[in-house]
Amino acid sequence: MEDHDPDQKRRRAINPSYPFVDQAEWQLAEFIVQRLTKTDINKFLKLDWFKTSRSRPSFKSADQLFGWIDVLPSGPQWQSTTFEFIDYTTARPMELIWRDGLEVVKDLFANPIFSNHMMYDPHLVMTGSEREYGEFFTSERAFTIQNDLPEGATIVPIILASDKTPVTRMTGGLEMHPIFLTIGNIQSEVRMKATAHAWRCIAFIPIPKFDAHADYQTLLHARLFHKCMDTIFARCKVATKIGEYMADPMGYIRHCFTPLVAYTADLPEAQLVACQHTLTLIYDLSKRIDPWSVPRFQVEAKSLMLSGVHQPFWRDWRFADPGYMLPGELLHTCHKFFGDHALKWCKEVVGEEELDARYKAHHKRVGTRHFGSGVSHISQMTCREHRDIERTMIATIAGATNATPDFVHAIRALTEFFYQAQSPVHTDSSIASMVQSLDEFHRLKQGILDAGARRGKRGTIDNFLIPKLELFHSFAGSIRALGGLIQYSADVSERLLITHCKFPFERTSRQAKSFTLQVVQILNRDETMQRFNLYTLLQTHGAPLVNAIAAEDDIVAETDPTLAWIARTLPSQQKRFHGPRPVRNHFITGLLSAEATAAFHVTVAPDRKSFTVPDLQYTYALPDFAVALTEYISKSSQGAPTTSWTCRGGSVRTWNKFRIQLLSNFQSRVVMPSQIVQSYPPSEAFPFGNCDAVLVQLTESNDVYIAQVRCVFQPTAKKGRTLPRYLEAAPLLYVQYFQIKATPADEPSVGMYRVKRIFHQDETGRIFRPGSIIPLTAVTCAVELVPVYGSKMNRTITAANSLEVCDDYYLNKFSDKEVFHTMHTDLM
Repeated sequence: MEDHDPDQKRRRAINPSYPFVDQAEWQLAEFIVQRLTKTDINKFLKLDWFKTSRSRPSFKSADQLFGWIDVLPSGPQWQSTTFEFIDYTTARPMELIWRDGLEVVKDLFANPIFSNHMMYDPHLVMTGSEREYGEFFTSERAFTIQNDLPEGATIVPIILASDKTPVTRMTGGLEMHPIFLTIGNIQSEVRMKATAHAWRCIAFIPIPKFDAHADYQTLLHARLFHKCMDTIFARCKVATKIGEYMADPMGYIRHCFTPLVAYTADLPEAQLVACQHTLTLIYDLSKRIDPWSVPRFQVEAKSLMLSGVHQPFWRDWRFADPGYMLPGELLHTCHKFFGDHALKWCKEVVGEEELDARYKAHHKRVGTRHFGSGVSHISQMTCREHRDIERTMIATIAGATNATPDFVHAIRALTEFFYQAQSPVHTDSSIASMVQSLDEFHRLKQGILDAGARRGKRGTIDNFLIPKLELFHSFAGSIRALGGLIQYSADVSERLLITHCKFPFERTSRQAKSFTLQVVQILNRDETMQRFNLYTLLQTHGAPLVNAIAAEDDIVAETDPTLAWIARTLPSQQKRFHGPRPVRNHFITGLLSAEATAAFHVTVAPDRKSFTVPDLQYTYALPDFAVALTEYISKSSQGAPTTSWTCRGGSVRTWNKFRIQLLSNFQSRVVMPSQIVQSYPPSEAFPFGNCDAVLVQLTESNDVYIAQVRCVFQPTAKKGRTLPRYLEAAPLLYVQYFQIKATPADEPSVGMYRVKRIFHQDETGRIFRPGSIIPLTAVTCAVELVPVYGSKMNRTITAANSLEVCDDYYLNKFSDKEVFHTMHTDLM
């Protein structure tokens, strides 16, 4: 971000926003450049608004504005290169839009924003006596590569991702292969956030239509892809052989090597990259037949199970090996597999109408997708929707007519495998457990065939010849070789396809002759403006661009590293730099549990400021509330209750919800996003109230209880009075407990705890659900309960009453990855 023009540097020392008048004009310029075409900008600047006495921008035209932006400090530049294949022409030129891969790597490696999130050396992490596999630098491959490099060398592991996508929306829209790059030195929890800008788009590879027979289109596209990749990464290949001196975020110079260690792609894209076989076969075939005699070469290549690409881009990239660098991609390999296969099996066995009815009846939790219209009608599902359905499938289908124990057990084993594979940290024992889940699926998968669930267009299918199913067996080896697979998921690249790839093309004038040049200019300007935003903010306040090491807090929240860096260097200016909303850290200002493993938050203003106890009992339909609160006061005061507040004359304030925030089970320094726990009183929409379930652990016992939160409240002191700490320290909860009816071992096909409501009978014979009062801080986590629907669901059950009218529920261990890890390791 440094100025290379002495005059520009001198002027910017006086006005950091130069050539713009001030920061405000720069913000206006950035806004219109990002949202308007060149024609629209000129129209905007000619509005009558600017012809009056009102001030107008100092730039008079789009050309002048673009000229000013083009001279601002910039990063690796975009460019275009045209390719030609002899004897195979195209309707429009084959133009690669790209940046030099090594320059982008150097820019990422030196970025001070990531200084507190960087790693440079392979290292062993032990959990007890077991080795951990998490970050790339804890993997076996990292040690293998490091051992082959000169002493003192630093690995800069390159991770790539790509996916074919349309980049224009017009009829006959343009399709390209965007290529994304990041480096394994940046910690995975930062890399995995699309908003962290740790991934960079470095190329748009064209997908032209060749003037050739349709049989050869795919082969020619693949050859062009590899030729383009050769061009983009030519210097990276050299740096992997002899090294390249690079500055790290602190400004220290390191001797770096740039191996390609991972390539994130779905199955078709992975086949495009790998070329489907070995270099030796390709070399021998190329000696016998001219690769550009495409008809003969293709026929022979197919007979050898080759793709027909004769020069894979990775052939001369040291350490690049498709056997290692194409790890299992969780988004498409697991979640899309679930949607394409497991979901269809469940529809066949349970029936679409019955399955829909069950999903519609699930209790609505804040932050969780609820399928109010069922799941069978959605024809085009995203992988995110597949994940949301996957969450509750086992508890939903359990007990349904035709869903035999073996069928449910097979789906459950497959789901457990998916969840275990998503862990960011593994040990040898957790990998063995993951493999055991896959083996369990294979042992029980005959139950799926016996149920007639595998069906195709021609009827029942009696086999499991599914390519992605075979890929699951590579997961264990990939984890040991490269670290946790979650860091190589396509979630980020899928998001980048939306945010980075389509907007630049939509801002062009659509003129074919200058289309590529316009795209290159737009991409360069976008990159420049992002950098200049940060530059002006830091220069305005005299902050150094080279970041000093700041001691990390003992607990860190997951957030945008750019904002975190701003927070350290310019604390008062955090709100001036636009970025994603960070995770609010309630561990700093909220209430904490006894062991400080959970933080809680309620709003300063309660939903109801003053309630008498009888009013609360009536509004919330809790007839034993006063009795339960009296018992709590007596127990907490050790038999000497306070006289400053009583159930008869005291008042309380109530909240409809609270937030609970936990530390990650996998990385204890990472604060997870908070979850909302609801406790709404009965209403017209929810006749029984809308209340969520939690796990509770009381201080006098290590036992864990499942409870439903019916009311969040706190006694209020009368003027001039003070309350004892057990009433004032934290809000209190009125909860109703569930009793464990069966353990996972009792129902192995489902593998979950089964709980039931607790009922009491008073002296008049009235049946009621007893409640207890506990402090808010006794809650350990929010959980999900799914009704035990039985063979056929009672159609009177709805989302508004499903957590009230049923007697038995499954404690859903698949509600999220953190809950799964807790229940699978601690409670099983």
